[in-house]
Amino acid sequence: MNPNSELGQALKSLIARADEALTRSLPPEDSSPVELHRAMRYAVLGGGKRLRPLLVYAAGHAFGESSSRLDAPACAVELIHAYSLVHDDLPAMDDDALRRGRPTCHIVFGEAMAILAGDALQALAFELLAHDVDQGVSPTRYVEMLRVLGRACGAEGMAGGQALDLAAVGRRLSLDELENMHACKTGALIRASVRLGALASEAPDDALEALDRYAHAVGLAFQVRDDILDVEGESSVIGKTAGKDAAADKPTFPSIIGMDASREHLARLTADALEAIAPLGERGALLEELARYAAARQR
Repeated sequence: MNPNSELGQALKSLIARADEALTRSLPPEDSSPVELHRAMRYAVLGGGKRLRPLLVYAAGHAFGESSSRLDAPACAVELIHAYSLVHDDLPAMDDDALRRGRPTCHIVFGEAMAILAGDALQALAFELLAHDVDQGVSPTRYVEMLRVLGRACGAEGMAGGQALDLAAVGRRLSLDELENMHACKTGALIRASVRLGALASEAPDDALEALDRYAHAVGLAFQVRDDILDVEGESSVIGKTAGKDAAADKPTFPSIIGMDASREHLARLTADALEAIAPLGERGALLEELARYAAARQR
C-alpha cells in the first residue's frame, strides 16, 4: 500500500517536490566514501510519508510563502527524521529489522555504517538550512530557525524522548508521562516542522502560538495512531514490525488507557488541532488535511 495514497493531489505534488529536493541534496552514491553515501541515500529515499516536509510546506503556504523558499527547511526536517529512524532501529535501541517495508539500514549496511549514515544526515540537515541564506527572512528569524531545529534534535527533543522511551520499558507510565515522552520523541520534530514553515514565511507571533498548539496536538495524535496500528495493523501494510511494542513491553496508549479510550483521545487531539488553525480559514486547508491524515492513516 502506498503510504501517500490517502492524501489529496496538492499534498502528493508537494511530496514529489520534497523527494526531488532530497535527491538533489544528498551526495551522489558513486562518490567517495561510496558505502556511506549509499547508506545515506538508502535511509532517506526509500519511501515514507514525508509528513514533516509536508507540514513545513503547509505552514509556509498558509502565509503566502513559495515552495522554493521552503525546500531547504523541508529537506532539513526529513533528513533529521531519517537519521533518527536509522539510529532508532539499531540493536542497542529499538532493534528492528524492518522499516518502510524494507530491511533497516543496519541490516543492509552493517551497524557501523548505519551509525555513520545517521551522523552524516544530521550534519547535512544543518548544512542545508545554514547554506540557504537567501530565504527572505530577517536575520533574527533565520537564526531562530536553526535554533528550532537544533532543539528538536537534542536532550529536550528526540534524543531526550528516546532516552525516556528506553527507561520506560517494562514500567507502567501515567498518561501524562507517556505524553511527555512522545511530545519529545515524536512531537518535537513535528512541532519544529510547522514552526520552520511559519518562520520562513514571516508569520506573525500570534499565528506562531496557534500553530504550535496545532503541531503539539498533531504530534500526539500521530503517536496515538501509531500505537493503535501497532496493535491492529499488519507488518505488510504498516511497513514495519507489527506488535513489536507489546512484545518489547513498551508503554503505549492502548496498554495504558485501552483501545477505546485511545480512539477517543485521538479524536480529541484532532479536534484540538483543527480548532487551533480555524482562524486561518481556507489558508489552513493543507494543515487541516494533514491533521486528519495523521489521525486516520493506515500505515
